[in-house]
Amino acid sequence: MKFINKEKIEKIKLNKDNFYVAIDFDRTITARKSCDSWDATGKMLGKEFQNKLDSLAKKYGPIELDYKISFEEKRKAMEEWYNIAMQLFYEYNLTQEQLKQSINMSNLIFREGAKEFLIEMNKNNIPVIILSAGIGNVIKQFLQSNNCYFDNMNIISNFFHFDKAGKIKKQQGTIIHTLNKTMKGNITTEIAEIIKNKEFRLLFGDFVEDKKIVPAEEWDKTISIRIFRQKC
Repeated sequence: MKFINKEKIEKIKLNKDNFYVAIDFDRTITARKSCDSWDATGKMLGKEFQNKLDSLAKKYGPIELDYKISFEEKRKAMEEWYNIAMQLFYEYNLTQEQLKQSINMSNLIFREGAKEFLIEMNKNNIPVIILSAGIGNVIKQFLQSNNCYFDNMNIISNFFHFDKAGKIKKQQGTIIHTLNKTMKGNITTEIAEIIKNKEFRLLFGDFVEDKKIVPAEEWDKTISIRIFRQKC
């Protein structure tokens, strides 16, 4: 781990009542060798589906990591990628039961110390906001199955919704991707009420863009910790 703004550590004095945690999920709460929440969603949809999802990653993944291209070009590419990927799940008629089975058979692994950290935050009633460009259903079920989904948590992510028969419903609202993954405009009034009196923020992420989870006007009150994606 590396402190992005290490110079603030001595200036910001945290106690259990004056801060909240904003944290990414894929490769942050989960380990570097863990599968991501998108892959964990479609294990039951067959090889053809997986090949299409992988092809999208090969096409758009390098763009996501290319910091030489303009923000606007990258934003457009991310919107295309996430929308096309989301559409695949509708085309292959993902069901609620398939989603549950897929998550259960996926190689989702906690990063070392992450579970213990989340448990400690719950013990001290410190709000934890998980903001992810992944799939919220995966995040929630993974945490629940590991006895690590608590009342102090809120998940802001891309959720699939199903009808009473367990059939997938069309996505409503904006899809969260790498470049629009921010609390600004994405948190509910309920979450805003919970954190409104918290002076400081503790932010964890693995992408440079994850710093933007917390709005820029609040960075002077934020300790940002970037967890690097080491090669396996």
